[in-house]
Amino acid sequence: MLLRDLLKRIKPLEIKGNPDIEIRGVTYDSRKALSGYLFVCIEGFQTDGHKYAQQAVDNGATALIVEKDISIVGDVTFVKVRNSREALAAVSAEWFSNPSGDLNLIGITGTKGKTTTTYMIKSILEKAGHKTGLIGTVANCIGSEKIPARRTTPESYDLNEMLEKMKDKGADTVVMEVSSQGLKLHRVSFIEFDIGVFTNFSKDHIGGFEHPDMEDYLQSKLKLFTLCKRGVVNLDCSCAARVISSAPCRITTYGIEKQADVIARNIETHSDSVEFDVTAPWFEGRIKVSVPGYFSVYNALAAITVCGLKGIDFERIKAGLLDVHVPGRAEVVPTPGKPYTVMIDYAHTPDSLENILSTVKEFAKGRLISVFGCGGDRDRSKRPLMGEISGRIADLTIITSDNPRTEDPVQILKDIEEGIKKTNGEYVIIEDRTEAIRYAMNHARNGDIIVLAGKGHETYQIFKDKTIHYDEREIVEGILEGLI
Repeated sequence: MLLRDLLKRIKPLEIKGNPDIEIRGVTYDSRKALSGYLFVCIEGFQTDGHKYAQQAVDNGATALIVEKDISIVGDVTFVKVRNSREALAAVSAEWFSNPSGDLNLIGITGTKGKTTTTYMIKSILEKAGHKTGLIGTVANCIGSEKIPARRTTPESYDLNEMLEKMKDKGADTVVMEVSSQGLKLHRVSFIEFDIGVFTNFSKDHIGGFEHPDMEDYLQSKLKLFTLCKRGVVNLDCSCAARVISSAPCRITTYGIEKQADVIARNIETHSDSVEFDVTAPWFEGRIKVSVPGYFSVYNALAAITVCGLKGIDFERIKAGLLDVHVPGRAEVVPTPGKPYTVMIDYAHTPDSLENILSTVKEFAKGRLISVFGCGGDRDRSKRPLMGEISGRIADLTIITSDNPRTEDPVQILKDIEEGIKKTNGEYVIIEDRTEAIRYAMNHARNGDIIVLAGKGHETYQIFKDKTIHYDEREIVEGILEGLI
């Protein structure tokens, strides 16, 4: 493909060299550059691709997209743009012949519920006979093939490549999580969504390499609806009116408290599920969802609304929600022969921690034991809030490490402790997460439920100088078998 053709969707500030050269490949990783490649220099959180442009040229790259002036030795065509990340998205869409336009693509954004909602939609679509791809936090799925996810929303080149593979494998529909960072950093620019979903909005992802403030966080999420034909919005969300008023596409709403287009009533929560009556423009009836908790109703309503808009009948929606399983969300870990229950959940924000603990508290026959920490290099203000929530709801809280990253783990624990001190909740501090889990299991009594919050589907733990394999399912099993 000619460079000129790859640049169709871009308005370059300047082109130095021959725009009619043949391009044999596209990459944003200088190590993958080969003869005849176009190398796109993007600035990352840790480094800047402009620093590696010479390496890409030495490896054979004959064209560069840049947003900074750089000096290169070699015969190379320069394309200067205002934003190289946006340019990468445009070029990637052209290189892969715009695969999103050939698929029914559903995007889910929001602070919480993205993963669960995508799995619910996928389950319903498959009941309706659709071959469905999934792109998200836990994994990327192409048919039955699972590919571990590096980030919630892949870089634009990787995303287009994945969509093309899904199309080639016969997928007709793809449901994906769309993170605020994915929107802000142009990872989904030039992607065509049939339906976009806004689940909710609360404080998260502020500080560090993420968003400077809540306004930037919200504005990033609102970008999804500029890429959609239809929108779906949780009407009970505090910023719903703003989301709806800013959306250029037609909006369908769902909710519990307000008079939405799709409404849940007569909600009954159980230890392993939740039931409710749904009234929608297309049908009404009783739904049972195999993911417990009041918050699961909202996720299910989002899935029902999407699938209703897609013309899927009530019985298939009902069957899909009954059979759905979401890794790391209210997931019970086997503890054969033990009188207590261990549950893992990805809850890592004040709202999500309160949701899972409140849900479990309702059906726990014994005590509720909460084991959680907070991630390093993330918003510090949520740490005391989460400590206060756990201290207020749980009978025993064990404060421990999550992913400390570059921060001092002890300081993170102190930040959490400031919140729990405001309550009368019993707590202990055990920095080592494995020892914290062991303590919880050794002190659990008949009927107790242990909630391991924060890791969920994750199978790693991030420290300043290393990332280690860490799967809480394996940890629990190892403790039970005396291997750890």
